[in-house]
Amino acid sequence: MDKNKRSLIFVGPVLLSAYVFVIFLLIVVICVSFFLLYKKKAKNPYPSSKVVDNNLPHFTYQELVEATNGFKVELGKGAFGIVYKGVVGTNVVAVKKLDKVLQDGEKEFQTEVNAIARTYHKNLVQLLGYCDEGEHRLLVYEYMSNGTLASFLFGEERPGWNQRSNIALDIAKALSYIHEGCRNQIIIHCDIKPQNILLDDYYSAHISDFGLAKLLAMNQSHTNTGIRGTKGYVAPEWFRNTPVTVKVDAYSYGVLLLETISCRKSVKDNESGNEYGAILTDWAWVCYQEKILDAFVNNDPEALDDYKKLTTYVMIGLWCVQENPSLRPTMRKVIQMLEGVIEVSNPPCPFPFFVISI
Repeated sequence: MDKNKRSLIFVGPVLLSAYVFVIFLLIVVICVSFFLLYKKKAKNPYPSSKVVDNNLPHFTYQELVEATNGFKVELGKGAFGIVYKGVVGTNVVAVKKLDKVLQDGEKEFQTEVNAIARTYHKNLVQLLGYCDEGEHRLLVYEYMSNGTLASFLFGEERPGWNQRSNIALDIAKALSYIHEGCRNQIIIHCDIKPQNILLDDYYSAHISDFGLAKLLAMNQSHTNTGIRGTKGYVAPEWFRNTPVTVKVDAYSYGVLLLETISCRKSVKDNESGNEYGAILTDWAWVCYQEKILDAFVNNDPEALDDYKKLTTYVMIGLWCVQENPSLRPTMRKVIQMLEGVIEVSNPPCPFPFFVISI
């Protein structure tokens, strides 16, 4: 055997061994890399939310810091965070900055995006984008120039009767849409109250804050969940450990309707020590039964000039706050009653054990 052949026989196995060693080394490096990446993700307390699966614009945290001028102008505060005024491009926006990210804030963020990202109704506050970066969870909404319904109703000056009537109808239409008009889902808002109703330039009402909402599939009619909502607006079934339906929103709407009619809070501040009329729903029933609606609206001349509509609206409110959920109308029926399409029958006492004492 000549010298060249002997060299080939010697070099061949060496090259093959080197090649196998390199491949083995690459496999080890790849496996270690995947392990470290997985470990890093597992330790990351602020994972990106997998529920944000839509075409909404994504903002960086720094972009929203600049848009709000360092979160300078506060518009409002809630249980999960603060809302700030900002400017994106040429548009004024409201930026909701969530806190408690590791607990309820993250859940609220996911619920809010899932609930309204694919909803389009003129009486819902539009979600324009979001930030889901590290520990930061922010939601960007269209800006409502006239603030909350709470500020509008309970300020120093009583708003006009026609404005209040239109607002009541706006809210009913928005609720009917989320209950029956959304594609592939039913939304129970769970926290309808004046603070979650915003007013635009023309005082049209827009429902906001879906952080406590429950989402149901179209084939679902009820759900089991813990108590949600705000004192004074919470339906009785929340406390009975029974399944809840969209009728919990109807109850909250009934309270809100009575507030809108009377410009009085659902639970009266008891400054005078007189407990009579402290609970608005109780007071509404007394005034309706005793035919003293002038007292219910504090002698509002515009409302009393439209006495038939005033009476109808009070009756609708009393139907909505029935303790028995099956007696409450759907929001679609509420709209028909508000618009005078169907006649409103006399409501029974909403409270089975109610005793009138004047």
